[in-house]
Amino acid sequence: MIVDCAIYRDGRRTEGPQDLSDALDQCRVRDDAFVWIGLYEPTEKEFDRVTEEFGLHPLAVEDALKAHQRPKLEVYDDSLFVVLKPVGYEPKSDEVSSGEVMVFIGDSFVVTVRHGEEAPLGTVRHRLEHEPEMLRHGPTAVLYTVADAVVDHYLEVAAELGTDLEELEAEVFSPTVGGSRNTASRIYNFKRQVLEFRRATVPLAQPLARLAGTGMISARVPFVHDEAQPFFRDVSDHLTRVNEVVEGLDRLVSDVLSAHLAQMSVRQNDDMRKISAWAAMAAVPTMLAGVYGMNFEHMPELSWRWSYPALLAVMAVLEVLLYRLFKRRGWL
Repeated sequence: MIVDCAIYRDGRRTEGPQDLSDALDQCRVRDDAFVWIGLYEPTEKEFDRVTEEFGLHPLAVEDALKAHQRPKLEVYDDSLFVVLKPVGYEPKSDEVSSGEVMVFIGDSFVVTVRHGEEAPLGTVRHRLEHEPEMLRHGPTAVLYTVADAVVDHYLEVAAELGTDLEELEAEVFSPTVGGSRNTASRIYNFKRQVLEFRRATVPLAQPLARLAGTGMISARVPFVHDEAQPFFRDVSDHLTRVNEVVEGLDRLVSDVLSAHLAQMSVRQNDDMRKISAWAAMAAVPTMLAGVYGMNFEHMPELSWRWSYPALLAVMAVLEVLLYRLFKRRGWL
């Protein structure tokens, strides 16, 4: 559905015609005016009118309707198409959720399409409407502010993930909790959340580099002012820092998982040594009792009066000696 539709002149929101075609024609007459339409999970029928009025490319329209796209930048004849993936993090459930924001920029118009609940478009529009100096730069300002808001939130999510990873680390190396059955599943789930985060941040590096003029493709990006390149460069720098943090989190959580598995292996070896030690201690009296329980007619000590207590004493002495031996070697 159409969430908002407005005409901006000289950085300020103004009243204009309801017909999209008339509004676009009026904006193109002036250099300081543009139309900004915001949509939330539009249907194909709802998007047809926007597509027809603004001449959006059918491939970009298909991507905007179906969603589930990687962050990217596509240049078409009449518009620029940018896909961003805002993310959110719920500390209670330890889950990273992602949405999608598609931005169409053309001659005197901006169309933003939102999928999911993580997109900050409402906040961005409110922020820009209170900063007319920024909004005077037209559609470029909208694209920059949306990208800046998405990447800034990446930093917040990365910090929250880092805090939770520290707690998980403390749990793994805790002498009482480190061997719990749920620890490995928690580590694996955390790694999946980091992977979900990487799917949003890593592919965005190349589109931002192009907008900043620092990418492998150095050609000018149409519909974006060259003066905006330093601003996009700043956003790209923030994203680079986010990707470095995410890469570090991914490596660290892999190391934590390896350390946990190593700890579990060591604990299992300790348990096996203890079991083996107790089995050896149990084998000595069992052997002696088995020998004297065979009931042969001619056996030594059978007619000796003190044979029974002497055998018990021998068992006790051997058990004490084995216990001290295993205890000294750390098996018990």
